[in-house]
Amino acid sequence: MDAPAQRVLVIIPTYDERTTLPLTLTGLRTAAPDVDVLVVDDNSPDGTGDVADSLAATDPHVHVMHRTAKDGLGAAYLAGFDWALDRGYDVIFEMDADGSHRPEDFPALLAAFDATPAPDLVLGSRWVPGGAVVNWPRHRELLSRGGNTYVRLALGLRFGDATGGFRGYRARALRAVDLDDVASQGYCFQVDMAWRVDQAGGRVVEVPITFVERTAGESKMSRQIVQEALWKVTAWGITRRWHALRGVRTTPRTAPLRGSS
Repeated sequence: MDAPAQRVLVIIPTYDERTTLPLTLTGLRTAAPDVDVLVVDDNSPDGTGDVADSLAATDPHVHVMHRTAKDGLGAAYLAGFDWALDRGYDVIFEMDADGSHRPEDFPALLAAFDATPAPDLVLGSRWVPGGAVVNWPRHRELLSRGGNTYVRLALGLRFGDATGGFRGYRARALRAVDLDDVASQGYCFQVDMAWRVDQAGGRVVEVPITFVERTAGESKMSRQIVQEALWKVTAWGITRRWHALRGVRTTPRTAPLRGSS
């Protein structure tokens, strides 16, 4: 008897993405016609939520969550994770709506979950062999590469790209994470979540992707997001080193994943 097919959900957070969202959804639905999509809109002033509702009205695989305020990327994803877990999805992805995450890269990320042993987190990576960025200014590339190097040194993570937002989680990994304890945003949210899965002994694999700088709309990257990532990663790293020097075993912020089914 064949095993039941995995239920897969892609969460796409939006804020003022009415131009790019239809293109992203069309590309994703073409590349992976059997997956479901949840658009999480933070009350976009440009009417992105209405556009999402129109798309959902013609495609039963598309769902929309309307939030009343712009609370940030992390909060949008956490709301989406809760929605997905409540409905029994097996694999939950993150993906941007602005065209920077190419739908044609999605099938390779999804296929990585079929590996043995099965991964708990699949990272779409710009900074592993085969990965690339397109149309990025030099300072953005240096910021991303430097940030990931700092994360590896501070937290002892082995990933080439812990800050990227094109990724997928096995549901059991999200259930092991205390989602109510996650309060990070932007770059920091992605690092925080990857670190929690790693601390729980989860298996993390990286799949090369091509990241394309957005050509429409405005980037959500800000100095505040970068500063938050810097000080939080620094604080976590200092705590980790202090515990190591004192011989204190750091208590994971997640339930153990290793050995679970």
